[in-house]
Amino acid sequence: MTASAVLAALADISLPQLLLIAAMGVLTSLIGGVAGYGTGALMPLVVVPIVGATPYVPIIAISAMMTNGSRATAFGAAIDWRRAMIVLAAALPGCVLGAYGYTLLTSVGVMLLIGSMLALSVPLRRTLRARGFRLDDRGLVVASAAWGVLMGGTTGAGIILLAMLMAAGLDGAAVIGTDAIVSLLLGVIKIAVFACAGAITAQVVAVALLIGCVAFPGAFLARALVARMPIHIHAALLDAVVMIGGALMIIGALRR
Repeated sequence: MTASAVLAALADISLPQLLLIAAMGVLTSLIGGVAGYGTGALMPLVVVPIVGATPYVPIIAISAMMTNGSRATAFGAAIDWRRAMIVLAAALPGCVLGAYGYTLLTSVGVMLLIGSMLALSVPLRRTLRARGFRLDDRGLVVASAAWGVLMGGTTGAGIILLAMLMAAGLDGAAVIGTDAIVSLLLGVIKIAVFACAGAITAQVVAVALLIGCVAFPGAFLARALVARMPIHIHAALLDAVVMIGGALMIIGALRR
């Protein structure tokens, strides 16, 4: 795949659409850096109508390498490496399986999968929090093994990883940094599976690079805000948008 092919793929998308994708990339990077999630949950509201459902997860997998890389750098000092390694080792097999399963889905199946994941992730996270869910190292291994399948085949699974890390005893910047490094390293595996399955096209790379480039500075601005900005109002609004977006994707799939 050449640079000219990537540029040609960008040229196939109108300028207003490119600007819309770029604007959402900046917004979700800032939200993700403050709350720890939001990029994979909000981007489909813009990207899927423009490029379709099937390329979406590969696009986010590539762009996430840049956004999670910037977030891991910004919050590097707070990363809990022991728990990060536990999650990585346990989630790796499921991540490969989930990514491969995704490549076998039709566009309708993709929309149903992503929409259901988004719609269910918010009540699941709130239920776990309300019940005082806690994980020791053994529980973290079991939860990570199941989460790996979701991470490999969907977007929006970062919400669940955050709940797992908080249940394991992390909070604040440690949650955001550890989430970023886990997502970054598993993302390498996820992209490799997509590449082997032929799901990485010029359009996928072009849109992913656009999102990643415009989103990169957001993590460093988020680091400056994270200690000052109250998150509860933002989280409530984001949860509403995530659930509405998931419902709209499910409705769109059922109408096809």
